[in-house]
Amino acid sequence: MSLAGIVFGVGFFISTQAQLSGYQELFIETILGTDGAIRIEDRIQDSYVFVAASTSKGDHTNFFITDEKNRRFVEGVEHPDEVIESIMELQNVEAASPVIKGSIQLQSPLRKDNGQVYGINLDDHIAVSALEDQIQHGSLVDFRTAPMGIIMGHKMAGRLDVTVGESVIIRAIDQQRRFTISAIFETGVSDLDKTRVFMHMSAARSLLKKPHGVSFIQVSIFDRDHAVVDAEVIERVANHFTAPWQEREKSWMQLFKTLKLSAAITVSTIIIVSGLGMFSTLFMIVMDKTREIAILRSMGYTRGDISNIFLWQGAIVLFWGAILGCFLGALITYGISRLPMPLSGIFATEYFQVKSTVWHYIQAVVAAIVIVMVASLAPARRAGRLVPGDVIRGTAT
Repeated sequence: MSLAGIVFGVGFFISTQAQLSGYQELFIETILGTDGAIRIEDRIQDSYVFVAASTSKGDHTNFFITDEKNRRFVEGVEHPDEVIESIMELQNVEAASPVIKGSIQLQSPLRKDNGQVYGINLDDHIAVSALEDQIQHGSLVDFRTAPMGIIMGHKMAGRLDVTVGESVIIRAIDQQRRFTISAIFETGVSDLDKTRVFMHMSAARSLLKKPHGVSFIQVSIFDRDHAVVDAEVIERVANHFTAPWQEREKSWMQLFKTLKLSAAITVSTIIIVSGLGMFSTLFMIVMDKTREIAILRSMGYTRGDISNIFLWQGAIVLFWGAILGCFLGALITYGISRLPMPLSGIFATEYFQVKSTVWHYIQAVVAAIVIVMVASLAPARRAGRLVPGDVIRGTAT
């Protein structure tokens, strides 16, 4: 029973961690494919503090220093080409796309809806996002050749009751234009699919009355885990506020971390219960085999030899439990990955998402080692302390 508990505990530990890691990975890929690894936003306007100082000779000097806590920001990126040229020198930067963003109102023949327009240069934006893979209907070729074409989220298209080839009226500020739907996309993120509209940069400038500059620059990098460091470097080089994906999605990443820890604690209880069962079993064996232990001691076995007998029993159960548990975990993980599980909202998927790593197996085995060894240690020490003479006289405790 202890062996079975360890096998199932290790197997379920591995499979639950693989599931949570899979959904976390899908979430990260969705975020990187929609909003990029780094966003370069508002220009930093340093504020200065007046400092008066005097030397040991009595000389007085006045100077200004930068006040980091009271920095001000100027909305948007005024010279995007210069900023992009400077950051492309960084080794980890893959591509950059300038974007103009603004609030709009859309009107179809039947309904009205509010949204956010994103003015883009198509080739640049494809390089920093997964837009090309997110197209459900229509094509980017039609969008590329249509100056007044737009790409609309599938939820927005459903709310407006329109499809590819139909036209809608878009209003912004005091401007009004008629645009044709060239393609419909789906990111799987509901808030984006029901609000976001892409159009050509020139059309967005005219509609939003922004002849110069952009709202932000979306940046893709080769090593996504290096985004925080790269963002700090870009901020110093470009003198613009930067937002790496880890900071933008900090709350979600903390949630996944909490869920992983909670799942690990919950599943580990199976191994703990198995350890308690092993402790009880070994302790009862020690109590029942006191006479045999006394005979072994009288034959020359040391206390360490007696303790090792029981420790080896625990080690054998641990060894086979870990091996079979890892095999069961891999089998469960593979089986779960084949189960259909349609999901959309935070991200879109048709199947259970799993991502199994060596670290999951290491964590499961380490948990089993700690629990089983602790459960085996007390009975082993109890057996090693038995004195042959006390056993014969019936006074052993």
